[in-house]
Amino acid sequence: MKKKNIIIDFIIQNKLSYALGLCFMFSASYIASIFPKLLGSTIDILKTSNFNLEDVKRNILYIMLVAALSFGCTYIWRNLVMRNNRNLECLLREELFKHLQLLSPEFYNNRKTGDLIAYAINDIGAIRMSFGPAMAMSINGTVLCSTSIYSMIQAVNWKLTLISLLPIPVIVVFMIKIGAEIRRRFKRVQEGFGAISDRVQENIYGIRVIKAYVQEDYEVENFERLNKEMMDANLSMVKASSLLSPMIEICFSISFALNLIIGGNMVQNGTISVGDFIAFNTYLTMIMGPINSIGRVINIFQRGAASYKRLQEIFNAEPAVKDGQASVNTPIKGEIYIKNLEFSYPATEVKALENINLNIKKGSTLGIIGRTGSGKSTLANLLLKLYNVDSGKIVIDGIDINDYSLETLREGFGYVPQDNFLFSASIKDNITFFKDIFSDKDIEAAAKASCIYDSIMGFSNGFDTMLGERGVNLSGGQKQRVSMARAFIKNPPILILDDSLSAVDTITEAQILSNFAKVRKDKTAIIIAHKISSVKNADLIVVMDKGRICECGTHQQLLEERGLYYEIYEEQSKDQNNKFIFEASES
Repeated sequence: MKKKNIIIDFIIQNKLSYALGLCFMFSASYIASIFPKLLGSTIDILKTSNFNLEDVKRNILYIMLVAALSFGCTYIWRNLVMRNNRNLECLLREELFKHLQLLSPEFYNNRKTGDLIAYAINDIGAIRMSFGPAMAMSINGTVLCSTSIYSMIQAVNWKLTLISLLPIPVIVVFMIKIGAEIRRRFKRVQEGFGAISDRVQENIYGIRVIKAYVQEDYEVENFERLNKEMMDANLSMVKASSLLSPMIEICFSISFALNLIIGGNMVQNGTISVGDFIAFNTYLTMIMGPINSIGRVINIFQRGAASYKRLQEIFNAEPAVKDGQASVNTPIKGEIYIKNLEFSYPATEVKALENINLNIKKGSTLGIIGRTGSGKSTLANLLLKLYNVDSGKIVIDGIDINDYSLETLREGFGYVPQDNFLFSASIKDNITFFKDIFSDKDIEAAAKASCIYDSIMGFSNGFDTMLGERGVNLSGGQKQRVSMARAFIKNPPILILDDSLSAVDTITEAQILSNFAKVRKDKTAIIIAHKISSVKNADLIVVMDKGRICECGTHQQLLEERGLYYEIYEEQSKDQNNKFIFEASES
């Protein structure tokens, strides 16, 4: 996996418990192999007339002792090995989650959420089964088969052993060939699980849109198609894996038939005793168990191998955006200088930004306005370094953005995105972002500044009100204001509001902007908006169009230029007047 092998490192770190587990596993298998010999000896004693009862009692005591020791050793090794196995599963899931936190937005743009969920659940579960039950069955079965075959040769007859075990190589060859096919088909199963997870998640998130457009039947049809594909993939894998057990049973049936024919003649000829023959059959039965489980073991290992390969692809994915080589940790103050900035999103040659030049003084407010797709949000993403920027294009406090550590850089920003994301937690936790460094007074002040305080106090549980998934039980405007409260309470040197006032009414917007001017005094602010009312009081306003800055100045200066800003102003003024006329006529 990435830079280091997590599984090998885990095994090395827990080598003592693994070693002890293997020792007890070997002991349990060896002790279990003694049972057929004791059983055969007891049968030979019982077949003679006037047998010694004390010998029988002694053998029965030995059999009970073997059972007790086998139980004790099995209990210990299962606790040691299986506990490590669960710890490994937990570690893999934690490492995957941490790695996903490091990856850049570019990675998520090309991956579906449902597929990533499949990695964290199904794939890690398959790896756990491979390094737990499957590995234990393999080692335990190997030891048990080896000791049993050795005992069959030494204690009974080597010729009979070889003849009885002739079908086993056929089983092994068949299993090797079928194993590769199982792995290939299991990969299709995992991909199908990812597709279904993604579809279910999208439908839950978009249920209101689906209902509004009466798309329920269409979505059901789509899900049924994915479900059938998943079923077909599972059936295809079952068809391959189901061949293993019948093949093993046929081969062992041949083994037992050969044993009965040849072994029975050897008993009649006096070559071996009845007890030896029973012991031999018991050993053969003991071998059948591990050999029969080889089918399941190969099935699990092949699934694990397919999952390991899929998981390895994720761990090998490098973050596109990394800490700067200089790793500057100097706290940001708030001065931003942008020179000849150009940017194109990965996998496209179209320039999202071109020839951007800005000088944002510490403590000033910059307003950015423009039509949809003009590059406003792209500029915010680059300031947060969610995508890589050429050296010398963005300088913050005299330091190139590429020289900062990512943590220091982003710690200096507060960001309220267009798609306000709220967690399934209390309003208080959403505002504090689960940090306990803020007092109740701080939380209330942030809520009041964003004009959400009264709405929160209207809920029966106030700040302890639990939100549904993605804040579903709040209106769009309420979600925006809770997100703003989250940014206000952080009180960062630079705050970016990315179209964060689009869902609030004019009066509330004016109140928020008034509060904003007070709480953000002497701190840098960037307000990105579609509405001129959101930016008209900014110290500097830039108008963007097709990735370029086409106009720059104060509100009054831009109106006097009668350019794009003036056109937007006229359009919005006309819409506002029409709204007032409509409301007046309604009343």
